[in-house]
Amino acid sequence: MERLAIKGGKPAAEEMIPIARPFFSEKTIEDVSEVLRSGYIRQGPKTREFEERFMERVGAKYAYAVNSGTAALHVAYLSTIKPGDEVIVPAFTFFATASTVIYSSGRPVFADIDPETFLIDPEDVKEKMTNKTRAIAPVHLFGNAAEMDALNDLAEDHGLVIVNDSAQAHGTEINGKDIGSFDTLNCYSFYPSKSMTTGEGGIVTTNDRKLYELGCLIRSHGDDSRYHHVVLGLNYRMTDIAAAIGLNQLQALDHYLERRRHCGSILRQGIGEIDGLHPQKIYKSVNHSYSYFSLVMDPERFKCSRDEFVDSLKAENIDYAVHYPIPLTKQPAITNLLKPGACPVSEEISERIFSLPMHPYLTDKNLNEIRKGVEKVANYYYN
Repeated sequence: MERLAIKGGKPAAEEMIPIARPFFSEKTIEDVSEVLRSGYIRQGPKTREFEERFMERVGAKYAYAVNSGTAALHVAYLSTIKPGDEVIVPAFTFFATASTVIYSSGRPVFADIDPETFLIDPEDVKEKMTNKTRAIAPVHLFGNAAEMDALNDLAEDHGLVIVNDSAQAHGTEINGKDIGSFDTLNCYSFYPSKSMTTGEGGIVTTNDRKLYELGCLIRSHGDDSRYHHVVLGLNYRMTDIAAAIGLNQLQALDHYLERRRHCGSILRQGIGEIDGLHPQKIYKSVNHSYSYFSLVMDPERFKCSRDEFVDSLKAENIDYAVHYPIPLTKQPAITNLLKPGACPVSEEISERIFSLPMHPYLTDKNLNEIRKGVEKVANYYYN
């Protein structure tokens, strides 16, 4: 058996393969410099151009840019729920999906996930609904897409709003339809690890003009003219600096997605052949955008914990991340405020999941080294 690098052996990869790698072209740098020279650096013409280009790209009627994905969710909830309303969110996701419900004076209710797709389970959503439920917030985790037909049926039957957390789903499609074209609210993040980035930033797309107009008010102190405030709002405006970056990233998005899908396909085939490791399940109707490449371990197949496995992987010069090690139902900031019900699948998956490097600049050599490194570590730890 080949000796692990963590035990003194030779690493599988010659150099560290990073989990993510944002890239900015020379044109991006020039465009940012142009904005700085103009002196108009707050939300302005570049932001408006970015909004227009993004909504055209996803096929939505309206879009408003904000300064983070968290802000996108917060404004979306403030636009749709009232104090005391319940929003059903997955227990397995990033913290902001639920925390922004609380900051909107609502109450998050946690639904469990499917153990293979890692996405919110429509059957558990149905179980968690009450007469206080106002919205469902599916998270299209890692670039996969939730079961929107079932969730839309639930929303329509019970008069609920869908707030899509699309933070990791740039370019994700269901039956050829971009998630950003859905009717109510679709919230994106442009954090550096995402498929496209503005450094920090976000955007909300919608086909509802009233929700668009209300969102525009809320993101800018609720003023419809200078120093005239008609609703309570916040300063969530995107800067023209970020928008200039975003315009260039958006222009490259199709290339990024092509590369991510190529890398995802190769990793899925290679990792799928390793006993005891299972990449995220994708339905045929979904065109996954591979914001992340995540998989779970069979605990009974390995004589090590997930953390021991990935520490050994890191020594092989293959970076990793754990999205997410603690479900929201176990987060102290949540449990100090609420008494969430149990979500056993989310709790189990959080102990077995990890992510491998995924970005457009992975070479075929990198992909082969990742596969070899994962196989090497797996072989060592097999029961």
